[in-house]
Amino acid sequence: MPSIIIPIMQQKQVAQAISKGKRLDGRGLTDYREVQLETGIVSSAEGSARVHLGKTDVLVGIKIERGQPFSDTPDKGVLTVNAELSPLASSMFEPGPPGVQAIELARVVDRGIRESEAIAVEKLCVIPGKKVFVVFIDIYVLNYDGNLIDASAMAALAALLNTKMFKYELKDGEIEIKPGYTKLPVKDHPIAVTIAKINDILIVDPALDEEQVMDARLTMTLGKDGRVCAIQKGGSGHFTAQQILEAAKIVQEKSGEIRKLLVKD
Repeated sequence: MPSIIIPIMQQKQVAQAISKGKRLDGRGLTDYREVQLETGIVSSAEGSARVHLGKTDVLVGIKIERGQPFSDTPDKGVLTVNAELSPLASSMFEPGPPGVQAIELARVVDRGIRESEAIAVEKLCVIPGKKVFVVFIDIYVLNYDGNLIDASAMAALAALLNTKMFKYELKDGEIEIKPGYTKLPVKDHPIAVTIAKINDILIVDPALDEEQVMDARLTMTLGKDGRVCAIQKGGSGHFTAQQILEAAKIVQEKSGEIRKLLVKD
């Protein structure tokens, strides 16, 4: 994620608190910040969700359009994820085409959804090799205060579960939209959990000040069966094999907690 210079005194305070098993915001080492969720807030989208993770604020909108399949998957619909880091969300973000941070964010969210097979994309195929539905997942960061990956993954899943897909019929080889809606075929609920390492101590859900002093971060995305379907490592530091095993145990627990907040049925 983007870098910023914070006061040396604040860096020391963050590191010292964590070395004592505490955090400046009062959380335990494996505690998430408060999660607030709203769904169905964008009337022009097929589905939408907004997640506040502490002060980090992310909006996701889902659009479904008619399109063509990829040549290597002619019998499956298409999934595409994009992320926008607006300068309004942070002075660290610059206007213009997506940068490295936006590309990484979109790819990590995409990988978790794709590798968990969260969407039954085969059900989005209308005519194999010719006509399918394309699901666009657009991530908009409204305020950045750390851990964009988890907040965006939460909002993406909540938006997919909120998505209504229009009914249709084939008429003379063309897709004709009919009145009424049905649910998007979502069959898994992937949850991303990000862990940061600061002075060899692992913490969950790093806030912005913690991101600026972390040695490295590790994001694991788990499906509802507990299977790891995506891993992303960031930062210049490293994790030992033992730390990765420790992180995996933490992720198993925390992913279940987050999933209960997002999945109501």
